[in-house]
Amino acid sequence: FLGVMPAYSAADDALTTKLVTFYEHKKDSSVPSHQATVLLFDPRNGSLKAVLDGSVITAKRTAAVSAIATKLLMPAFAEVLCILGAGVQAYSHYDIFTELFTFKEVRIWNRTKEKAVKFANSVNGPVQVCSSAQEAATGADVIITVTMATTPILFGDWVKPGAHINAVGASRPDWRELDDELMKNSILFVDSREAALTESGDVILSGAEIFAELGEVVKGMKPALPEKTTVFKSLGMAVEDTVAAKFVYDSWSAGN
Repeated sequence: FLGVMPAYSAADDALTTKLVTFYEHKKDSSVPSHQATVLLFDPRNGSLKAVLDGSVITAKRTAAVSAIATKLLMPAFAEVLCILGAGVQAYSHYDIFTELFTFKEVRIWNRTKEKAVKFANSVNGPVQVCSSAQEAATGADVIITVTMATTPILFGDWVKPGAHINAVGASRPDWRELDDELMKNSILFVDSREAALTESGDVILSGAEIFAELGEVVKGMKPALPEKTTVFKSLGMAVEDTVAAKFVYDSWSAGN
């Protein structure tokens, strides 16, 4: 797939387009499944100001949004973090989650165990490599799914009541990471209702009702409900790339 994600933010005085290619690798590849470039334009005249590494921006802004959702929605005393998947997004989520939150235990599972072991050996803190997704998820307070799964890999009867799940993978209308039981028995938050109802197989195929957009919670329009089992379905929004790209560009400009 080739995706084109244009956005304009008046508040940030920024105009961008992200070009992202997505290739489903049948076998493990040294090339990431998602590769991206962000073009930053001058909103006053349309001239190109910068070309930025969209892969880094995508990884970091996606993890940042998951962190915002987690700060609002996770249970009060969250001690165990579970990451399902060991690709680029697993690393970016691990970095920001261990920086912002204090977990006593971090677990990881990946379809290919070698990648999970490599992940555990390359990050700064201790990570427990689990032999199954069920082992990793059972008893976890916060679960992050960042996989290439097309059918569910996380099931409702594994999930601790009151846990919070950030569902980042399965970005196609016929792909799943979470089963129907989990989707229907959780309070569902999304980044965009419109996107979730057209792009997310977890939302479309389960028929789960969307409770709120994350922005509505941030702005105080809807409650967070951290005492409930919550799912944040992340698909990504172009404006996140715009804000991130402008932040990088401004920081670079100031350095010069």
